[in-house]
Amino acid sequence: MQRKYNWLAILLVAAFSVCPAQAQEFSATELVRKAVDHYRGLTSYSEMTMIIHRPDWERSMTMRGWTQGDEQTLVRVVEPKKDAGNGTLMLDGKMWTFSPKINRVIKVPSSMMSQNWMGSDFSNKDISKTTDIVDQYAHTLIDQWEEGGHQIYTIQSVPHEDAAIVWGKEVLVIRDDWVLLEQQFWDQDGVLLKSMKASDIKVMSGRTVATKLRMSKIETPGEWTELQTLEIEFDVDLASNVFTLSNLRNPRQ
Repeated sequence: MQRKYNWLAILLVAAFSVCPAQAQEFSATELVRKAVDHYRGLTSYSEMTMIIHRPDWERSMTMRGWTQGDEQTLVRVVEPKKDAGNGTLMLDGKMWTFSPKINRVIKVPSSMMSQNWMGSDFSNKDISKTTDIVDQYAHTLIDQWEEGGHQIYTIQSVPHEDAAIVWGKEVLVIRDDWVLLEQQFWDQDGVLLKSMKASDIKVMSGRTVATKLRMSKIETPGEWTELQTLEIEFDVDLASNVFTLSNLRNPRQ
């Protein structure tokens, strides 16, 4: 009987050891990579609403977004009418914007990647869904706990000395199903400036995703921008011309 109990214990240990979220199986860098891959997929198409909230006013935009791999992202505004056609293209580390009002494609210099995107609390880099954080930061697992049946990991990410990054560090909170629960942005003096928090987590296109991402600045708590995912599809077939400057001008895409 004792031998049976010993074998049962061994089987239980083995069963739990293959859980995909065990910290001993993944380094901090691998956890970050999995979270990034999770919300981008190989390719993706999404429909979103962005709500920009201020104490005395609020406005919203409906957008469509496409991603492919690590370096290609296209976001286009479809509503309201006055903003329709505005687009942002991220391609191989470079960004361009298009405004139908002036009918011009403008390259965004790297010095402006941290600027607000269309008056929101998200920056140009945030909207581009860049994967720079994977390779241009050093990652350290600083905390881990269990909550709601999930393992939660807190990872501190510090830019490499030669990386062109404005932040002193970022702190990521990642769930064991690779949902990014929170992302904090700290300046060079160790002061927390803004954070993005996820909510309304559900399964869409066969993948668990946070359908609401709220970005807010610490010094202005009454101001925030929330990005709501209405629809998303992963690993979809995309036309070869999606991530091109000519397509950036095309409001019918």
